[in-house]
Amino acid sequence: MQNFSRNNFFTAPVFVLALILAVSLSLMLWASSGDSAIMDELAHIPAGYGYVNNLDYRLNPEHPPLVKALSAIPLVFSDLNFPTTQNSWKNEVNGQWTMGTSFLYESGNDADYILRSARIAPIFLTLILIILIYVWSAKLLGNWWGLLSAFMFGLSPTILAHGHYVTTDIGAAFGIALSTYFFIKFLFSPSLWRLFAAGLAFGAAQLMKFSAALLIPYLAVVMLFFFVYMVCKDWEKTAAGARLKRFSLRAFRYFKSLIIIFVVGYIVIVYPAYFIFTLNYPAEKQASDTEFILTSFAGGPTPAGEICSPARCLADLDIWMSRNWITRPFAEYLLGLLMVIQRSDGGNTNYFMGEVSSAGSPAYFPTVYLLKETIPALIIIFTGFLLAAISALKKFFGGIRNAIKYFFTDYIGSNFAEFSMFVFVLFYWLYSVKSPLNIGVRHLIPTFPFIYILAASAWKRWLYSGLALELKPLSERIVSSVKSIGPLFLKFSFLMVLLFWVALETAGNAPYFLSYFNEAGGGTVGGYRFVTDSNYDWGQDLLRLQKFVDRHPEIDKIAIDYFGGGNPKYYLGNKEVDWSSSKGNPATQSMHWLAVSVNTLQGAIQPLAPGQTRNSADEYGWLNSIRAREPGLGGLPLPNFRAGTSIFVYKL
Repeated sequence: MQNFSRNNFFTAPVFVLALILAVSLSLMLWASSGDSAIMDELAHIPAGYGYVNNLDYRLNPEHPPLVKALSAIPLVFSDLNFPTTQNSWKNEVNGQWTMGTSFLYESGNDADYILRSARIAPIFLTLILIILIYVWSAKLLGNWWGLLSAFMFGLSPTILAHGHYVTTDIGAAFGIALSTYFFIKFLFSPSLWRLFAAGLAFGAAQLMKFSAALLIPYLAVVMLFFFVYMVCKDWEKTAAGARLKRFSLRAFRYFKSLIIIFVVGYIVIVYPAYFIFTLNYPAEKQASDTEFILTSFAGGPTPAGEICSPARCLADLDIWMSRNWITRPFAEYLLGLLMVIQRSDGGNTNYFMGEVSSAGSPAYFPTVYLLKETIPALIIIFTGFLLAAISALKKFFGGIRNAIKYFFTDYIGSNFAEFSMFVFVLFYWLYSVKSPLNIGVRHLIPTFPFIYILAASAWKRWLYSGLALELKPLSERIVSSVKSIGPLFLKFSFLMVLLFWVALETAGNAPYFLSYFNEAGGGTVGGYRFVTDSNYDWGQDLLRLQKFVDRHPEIDKIAIDYFGGGNPKYYLGNKEVDWSSSKGNPATQSMHWLAVSVNTLQGAIQPLAPGQTRNSADEYGWLNSIRAREPGLGGLPLPNFRAGTSIFVYKL
């Protein structure tokens, strides 16, 4: 591990890091200023405001509170009307969408001010994550090489897109990276402070997103590998008769430390946060809301006289905990976790590669990742992983036994952080591929920091391979180094070209980061042909539709079929007419302009997967009959204009 201290922070690489942060911040602010509310923000923003301003957790329990609460902090210092007298707050169960519409658009508040203010927290959380990635990379690889992973993360179109929204995906990446960082620090330098810090980081991760619950088995696996490494390291140093006792005690200490980390995280961080945010959540409403939400969970309530299934027992336990004032904070946390499990089992209906389906596809996440990561970044990543794989395979040439011995005695000791990152990437990707909940490339963001650090590590080894670092006579080392200069220069130049390409690709597609697809995916203009939803159209272009209408004074009325968290009536006033396919051609009612979200069109027009159903009136058959469709996969009726990337505008 490279030396890295506070003094290192006043060096040239840190000024480059500051430049990366400034560019990333500028691009996110640019995108944020032009993006309307995306779908999830309509629920997350009022929920966070309710947590902080009202200390009430009745909205959006399916996501942990931290990102939403941080986003709400600037809002509580403004004079905003929060509609707590409405039925969606007082009586509905989790009336998050209705409250979002009312809070942002129907209560006399400035919706754009609310959005800009709420997005400050996720933007700065993204910047802090870039710093964490740099610090960790610098410790592992050196200060200059730490910039490679920070650059790739900070200029990733996917990160720039989701880094400025009030959602939980960047928070999940930050929490998981932070937790892993402090956990590994504790393993190599155990102390009470590092143990406590690892527990705090684990707890913070649990407040970011429920996928962070995967840290429980992940950290256990990482600790198991570290234990085996330590046993191999000390095996020969320990007398044969003392091995069982020594290593058994060590295993117990590791297990105890792991339990302490989990306990600290849940007792010191998770419980107090939920305790505060449920203070004014009426106990009777929390209990009734919990029971209602979990009514159908795991087959519903257990019939009298029967024993509940394990999954249903969790739901019954949660309902019981919600009725007890001591356990009700944990009950609200468990409720969210169970809601995520329930939603994951149910899948998510969306368009993907030529058909509309609610069933998950194992090809979904690999495909969207390959299409939405920039091509130069893919070259860097896959070249790095290929180089690492070749290096690992060479160890097996000496036999499997020697390879295993090398792995546990040499490799893990000097590369344990990188190995731990690889384990998480592999574990999380396998979990995602098997999941039927195909919700977009954003679901993979927790693996991005580790992927970029691993790629940087592999490239450093490759660039410096062949240099004369061995203990040879000075004359031989000089000759060998001179011979290596040419290949080193070519390798370094190749990397610089790829990084310049990344920067050019990102800048060239600004500020439409959410809709970014690489050239293989049709580019930002054509990516919707492959997949939509949060990969392309999440409602971010409503403000751009408003500007389009303003530029066309001949539009007196426009029919709008919009998907997202914005409100067409709020932005377009009397010019807007709410529309849908079932209402037919607006021209029959003297309206000659139609705006439709791409996500809506793909879900209405593209073929259905086997077993899926759809009302024929919702299929925009009348639009297909008057407009030629684009040829090829995912083709749609040709529009006259587009607002941003995701709203098709037709002149009828």
